[in-house]
Amino acid sequence: MAKVQILITKFLWKNDFLFPIAMWLLSRVVIWLTMFLVAPNLPSAPEDLSSSGWGIFDAWDGFHYRAIATTGYQFVNDGKQHNLAFFPLFPFSIRVLMNLGLSFEVAGLLINNLAFLASLYFLYLWLKNSYGVRVARWGTVVLSWYPASMFTGVVYTEGLYLFLSTAALRAFDEKQYGWTALWGALATATRPTGMAMIPAFAIAAWQQRRSVKAYLAGLATATGVILFSVYCAFRFQDPLAFIAAQRGWRPSFGFDWQGWFHMTMKIIVGSQNWQWGWVKPASGLINDPWHPLLFSLVVGGGYCLYHFRKHLNAKIIYGYYSSILFILLLAPSDFINRLLNLFMIVAGGYSLWQCRSRLTPVTVIYGFCGIGLLLASGGTISLSRLAYGIVPLNIAMGMLLSRYPRQGYFVLGLFITLLAKLAVGFAQEQWVG
Repeated sequence: MAKVQILITKFLWKNDFLFPIAMWLLSRVVIWLTMFLVAPNLPSAPEDLSSSGWGIFDAWDGFHYRAIATTGYQFVNDGKQHNLAFFPLFPFSIRVLMNLGLSFEVAGLLINNLAFLASLYFLYLWLKNSYGVRVARWGTVVLSWYPASMFTGVVYTEGLYLFLSTAALRAFDEKQYGWTALWGALATATRPTGMAMIPAFAIAAWQQRRSVKAYLAGLATATGVILFSVYCAFRFQDPLAFIAAQRGWRPSFGFDWQGWFHMTMKIIVGSQNWQWGWVKPASGLINDPWHPLLFSLVVGGGYCLYHFRKHLNAKIIYGYYSSILFILLLAPSDFINRLLNLFMIVAGGYSLWQCRSRLTPVTVIYGFCGIGLLLASGGTISLSRLAYGIVPLNIAMGMLLSRYPRQGYFVLGLFITLLAKLAVGFAQEQWVG
């Protein structure tokens, strides 16, 4: 039986057609089984969770997409949260399927999941042609299993945006400028981060001394957001109303250094210690002594493991790794959210910089433009999820892991653990970014 499983694994790993769909299907199985079977049976589960049905996939941003698809956009420039901050292509696509008789949840799931499957195929074929099979496989693995890929399995825009942006970048690399304009325009109508592709295409065209068609394709990418602006001008008498609506979600624009500092310190010393001080006034005891202690042990243990790696046996390495997985499973959701926010920006940016000489110019430029747009957005909320939608960061991490496959399998295990953790939190309507 074990030999059969090994043969099946090798076959799926080496088959170009089956590999993307296998990664897609296995990640869906983990997400959906965790949400349907694990989340309702945990002590933290709400009483009515087991009977929520399709509604388990509809939470947080899904409420706003439902409102847009059923009643349209609402906006008053009062600094409060309004659904005009969400771009139109995803809810419009849901509305089309609802008119055909599908429910909101089923329509949203079909669009998000099938678009994500298409994005995996576009990504795999693009990377295989540009960098080889190994990078293609690891890039697909990272995109499929990074914890934020949980949002490609529910009623969110991640799958659709990843498909459109990946298709646009691939078309630009292959000098298919008509497709670049089409996919890019649809991407800028899906997510605000799509606007980072506009300068990326222009800079890459200048750097590679491409023809006028490349510049025109880059400019045509803005069509999606321009049409949204025209709609805002007619509907709300303000062509930039969708930008004003962002202030309800992120009150100020620019780099939020205080938010980043607070987020980092809460990761290191713990939320309670940082927010309320180290000592409880009544008892004189440390507020949360375990968090900084565990953090020190994990970081110190990781450093010692790396420094003395040549002198350690496998049992010590696997024991440390198992303890990390156990700690992450027990960690509160707010800690996981902060950790992933910091990780995706730092690790993704570091990987992009390390692999910049191997990646195509438009991949590198769009990756850094996307990071810059997120850092300038004026907040730290949902950074991991938004950065996950910038496909060059996933490509760069996959390329880096392809050089060190043994360490890559350890990282994959951490990704799967946190993916299941996020799926549980989302099903229980906890904030998971």
